[in-house]
Amino acid sequence: MNIQHMMKQAQMLQKKMNDMQQQLENVEVIGTAGGGLVTCVATAKGVIKKVNINKDLMNPEEVEVLEDLICAAFSDARRKADELVNQSMSSLGLPPDMMQMMS
Repeated sequence: MNIQHMMKQAQMLQKKMNDMQQQLENVEVIGTAGGGLVTCVATAKGVIKKVNINKDLMNPEEVEVLEDLICAAFSDARRKADELVNQSMSSLGLPPDMMQMMS
């Protein structure tokens, strides 16, 4: 394998990764907690777009429960986004954590 061929492959891989990153900005994941009482919509790149809270949770005496559910929904969305990124990286034949190394 010559150096020109390797450089061409590296450029093609870089383009595929850039394309994938752009696609991930538009893909949304939904994290849930409390059986769907709290949902969090985020992009696959981790940008939080929306939080929905069931009005039944709006009890001033149970603020800690609501806070815990919001955190759980965020965590669920992040986990789903990470899984999606890992699948995308694997489809390119790259290690799943390579996207994190490039950030």
